[in-house]
Amino acid sequence: MDVKILGKSILDSFRAVIAPARQYSTKRQVPDKTRFIATSGTYPKGFTVSGTHVGVKKDPSALDLALIFSDRPCSAAAVFTQNVFKAAPVQVSQIILKETSGSGITGIIANSGCANAVTGEGGMEDAWSMSAALDRSVLGTEPMANKYKALVMSTGVIGQRLPIEKIVNGVPNGVAVGGKDHESWMNTAKAICTTDTFPKLMSREFTVNGQSYRVAGLAKGAGMIHPNMATLLGYFVTDAPVTPNALSSILKYAVERSFNSISVDGDTSTNDTIAALANGAAGGAVIDIGTEGYEVLKSEITAFSENLAQLVVRDGEGATKFVTIHVEDAESFDEAKKVASTIATSSLVKTALYGEDANWGRITCAIGYSDVNVNPLKTSVSFVPADGSEELKLLVDGEPENVDEVRASQILSNEDLIIRVQLGTGGGQSARIWTCDLSHEYVTINGDYRS
Repeated sequence: MDVKILGKSILDSFRAVIAPARQYSTKRQVPDKTRFIATSGTYPKGFTVSGTHVGVKKDPSALDLALIFSDRPCSAAAVFTQNVFKAAPVQVSQIILKETSGSGITGIIANSGCANAVTGEGGMEDAWSMSAALDRSVLGTEPMANKYKALVMSTGVIGQRLPIEKIVNGVPNGVAVGGKDHESWMNTAKAICTTDTFPKLMSREFTVNGQSYRVAGLAKGAGMIHPNMATLLGYFVTDAPVTPNALSSILKYAVERSFNSISVDGDTSTNDTIAALANGAAGGAVIDIGTEGYEVLKSEITAFSENLAQLVVRDGEGATKFVTIHVEDAESFDEAKKVASTIATSSLVKTALYGEDANWGRITCAIGYSDVNVNPLKTSVSFVPADGSEELKLLVDGEPENVDEVRASQILSNEDLIIRVQLGTGGGQSARIWTCDLSHEYVTINGDYRS
């Protein structure tokens, strides 16, 4: 047989084998996510917001500058990326919070389209200029050099300088057109988006000791999402009166159980910032650590943060599944979270979820290399349908079950899924990580991100 003909025959055979698989895999369609876009809201008193286009993004119709500011000084707190290459806005915001002790903060200025990360001293100057511009426009006076009180955020491509003049020159207009209605808040949410497919905005009214308060939250993120933290910006504001110390304590607790409990692809970025502002415009007794309302507010903010963080996962780049990994009966919260995180970042687990393949051995494999003390003879794994129907047991106390593959496929065909892991240590501690699958579309998006 001629070599060329043999080569062609082998190639044709190979194509015949992989073609059905390729056709099968491409059936996974990214679900419609427009249902997660807020159509109305109840927003905190005393805050004004805007989202405008200043020219950071090339598309003239794309909003790229977000402003949020208060009619009175705010308490503030923030949690930042642990990446060594902290972007200029992260460094500047850290300095502002340290020097002010989280008191007297004006608001937040954020841009999308350029991360202002790994940009040297020039990038630092640009970040300071952004803070000064918001202070100047809101307060009506020239702020003292490096004594600014507006937090700064940026997101987009790393390693490029901001068109700072466009941003600074655009701030007065952003302040002038600011509003308090739903449309203004929605535009602000849109202005921090990059590869997001929908703006992430939530609001809620809650009660502390009989006093009514409101909280609103915005976030961006779809890729480079992983604890500590992710390529995400997020901030929520409330009209409750909260001291900076209490707000910082509440934020750290809430973020650990929300924005630091999500993973899309295992990558963390240089710009990640979750900030909180409280202006006290609704009145009531000041909430501090140890006061009667502290635990209530912490519970409300944590639940709110979980819901907002879940929107980031649902918008994971190319994601077709929203997966909750619930690890139970660990010796500590940290160990439960570590096991859940290891499962969430396993490419083999994530691709199996995308292929709707009940290959639970990949889950146990991830548990086994999580560097947590695990007893294989006590470990159980199951799929729990999000519709509340009976869970499908896969492994019980180290013994494999006779899995109903048809039912497994039905469960995995749904958009939402819970993977339940019981470690059987007797410790009784649990943790959750929210994650998604890994699809062809993720590679497509990130293969040409800069273009």
